[in-house]
Amino acid sequence: MPKELVAIAPRQPILREYEDGPVPADSVRVQIEFGAPKRGTEMTLYYGFRGAGFPHGLGNMCVGKIIEIGGNVEGFEIGERVASHGHLKETHTWKAARLLKMPDRMTWKEAVCYDPAHFALSSIRDGQVRVGDRVAVFGLGAIGLMTQQFAKEAGADFIACVDPIEKRRVVAEKTGAALVLDPTACNVGEVLHEVSGGLGLDVAMETSANYKALDDAIRSVAFEATVVVAGWAKECKGGLDLGAVAHMNIPNLIFARANSDPNRDHPRWNFTRIRNTCWQWLADGRFDCEDIVDPVVPFEDSVEAYIEMDNHPERSVKLGVSFQ
Repeated sequence: MPKELVAIAPRQPILREYEDGPVPADSVRVQIEFGAPKRGTEMTLYYGFRGAGFPHGLGNMCVGKIIEIGGNVEGFEIGERVASHGHLKETHTWKAARLLKMPDRMTWKEAVCYDPAHFALSSIRDGQVRVGDRVAVFGLGAIGLMTQQFAKEAGADFIACVDPIEKRRVVAEKTGAALVLDPTACNVGEVLHEVSGGLGLDVAMETSANYKALDDAIRSVAFEATVVVAGWAKECKGGLDLGAVAHMNIPNLIFARANSDPNRDHPRWNFTRIRNTCWQWLADGRFDCEDIVDPVVPFEDSVEAYIEMDNHPERSVKLGVSFQ
């Protein structure tokens, strides 16, 4: 019988067997080849926060080939590569309307970066990053690393990337960051003011939901500049001092979330347009996703890999899972 990765209680992942039923008329069945979790949001649920119920599937995006097609489905073929949201399991039965067709040139790593790309694009648009801006990205998980590349596409002249995890800073450097900083080894705000000629940054993007990182982001920007809060924040129990700098420098704090419609640019933009733009740009190969999805482990090792992702974040950027 096929297996799936689920959490049966907070921080208790297992592989369990399941049965596939008949394929509904409006759906297709896909043999999954690759997948990936989404660390930030998923960990919130994995820990049992925000009213998470158990058991629930672990994983965010999957890629595979169609093996069965429902009677009313048109426009798809057996063997065609597709992607969609879904937890890590050996087969998915997806409604045809949910499927994302993958062109021949598209890699599975580009496909599983689709979800983080939504929130990266939303952050860039809500933060109004413009040509020539000096920008910093705080937090270099998949969302942060995609935000860095979107900032470059938007025309930012200087992009700094900040994260305490060396593995992630290395990826940011490979994908075009002008400066990478370890916040545990320097005063980030002072360094970013210095490299901007004492002025400070135009936009700081905080993607990690870490209050010390948000504090550093606020300290790095110029007077009346913008700080984008993109991470799913929890209760603040330390690390943030809004009186130290923010009270005098009056930055604009913008909370960004891709799927909170109506969009700030409604009706021209909405979540559908964000999704479509992200998929098209990923399909066109406009982003370097190869080192964002790392490490890649076999599905049979996914329980141990998930526990390690939780306990040792320094060992991964975005976990990938291979079913092959």
